[in-house]
Amino acid sequence: MTAHIRRLYDHMVWADARTLNALRAMHAAPLDALRLYGHLLAAEHVWLSRIEEREPEFSAWPALDLDQCAALGAKNHSGFALLAETLSTNELERRVRYRNSKGDEFVNTVEDILLHVALHGAYHRGQVARIVRGEGGAPQATDYIFFIRERS
Repeated sequence: MTAHIRRLYDHMVWADARTLNALRAMHAAPLDALRLYGHLLAAEHVWLSRIEEREPEFSAWPALDLDQCAALGAKNHSGFALLAETLSTNELERRVRYRNSKGDEFVNTVEDILLHVALHGAYHRGQVARIVRGEGGAPQATDYIFFIRERS
């Protein structure tokens, strides 16, 4: 995996954990925030499954509680870490054929899929933060620059 994509995935792990922490800190996680967070993690799982050419264990919109989200996040992060150790530059150009949730067939490179997953997660973590704040909770910053500053 390129250094740039590796940093994006290190950020993803960090940001997913901070989102989970913000939800756990609330008296009860808002259902719409939990649904979005579960979707974010399930999408990571589905895309990793596609890259690995195996059937996913979860749909894109599963009903998960916080403990199930934590377990799925840990599994995703382990899977992406293993992928990072073995993924060559040539492998980034490999084309992956898959069907979306509607059954439509597409082909994309591994690199494009990895970039999509990183950007998709950022989008939904922002939505979760908005809901957490609206419900009186304290969302944690998950922007990439905060991650870089914390690492420095």
